Amino acid sequence: MELLRAIATSKVFTEFQRAFTQATGLPVALELVQSFQLSFHDRGKQGPFCGFMAPENRTSEACLQPQSQVAHATMESSHTTVCYGGLRETVVPLRLGIRLIGLLRAGPVFRRKPSKRHFQRTLKLLTSWGTNLDQNVLRGAYFKMRVVSREQHTAAVKLLILFAEHLSILSNQIVIQRDNAEPPRIAKAKDFIREHYAEDLSLSQVAQFANASLFYFCKLFRRATGLTFTNFLARVRIERSRNLLVNPQLSVSEVAYEVGFQSISHFNRTFRRILGQSPTEYRLRCRRR
Repeated sequence: MELLRAIATSKVFTEFQRAFTQATGLPVALELVQSFQLSFHDRGKQGPFCGFMAPENRTSEACLQPQSQVAHATMESSHTTVCYGGLRETVVPLRLGIRLIGLLRAGPVFRRKPSKRHFQRTLKLLTSWGTNLDQNVLRGAYFKMRVVSREQHTAAVKLLILFAEHLSILSNQIVIQRDNAEPPRIAKAKDFIREHYAEDLSLSQVAQFANASLFYFCKLFRRATGLTFTNFLARVRIERSRNLLVNPQLSVSEVAYEVGFQSISHFNRTFRRILGQSPTEYRLRCRRR
């Protein structure tokens, strides 16, 4: 929750959110994986029809049902679902390494202009659920929902997938840089790690520098950062390697040793665990952009 809130309020996300909606016509939201309360969703951007339906218990339940199903489908890739009204929403997974931490949700939109027949079918279903809303107002809201072509929708989803990859990297940076309200000796230890990350750095060295016993330092460091010393050091090294990999003059093995890894296999495993892809795959993606 804390990490997603940091991402949702970041300049990178807010600027993308605004530009994405202006360019594609699709609102985009950031959500927790298993919480369909739309915690980070601006309801004002959902569209008039969905805005009317949100307070209704039965229609809200109907919206949440496909959303709960789609959470499992997004473990590996993006997924688009269609609601009872014919509106489409697309969900793209957001990962920290291989761990699924959130969902980017785009929509709802029509992929073709709705007809009177579509509205009457939806109205009939809403009436059977006991929804008591002004039909004229509902009709106006229904036909004011955004409409995008199949091609536009496909291109928008591709943009969302690329942005999810970028947010994954941003998440890693936030984890590393989370310094708020941490004990002074932890801040001191983290500065020492960042300065000496390329060396054969041991836990006992850092604990000694922080003037703490090994046991106490381990407990304090884990509580303050949410990571073990080994995991934090690995993230610092991977973050530095990410910058070096864009240099085509350096081989992957040279980058690995430059940031402090003692073997290329260990570097490859750690890079994939943290960023969800191999160093070579990351380098190829950087070259394509």
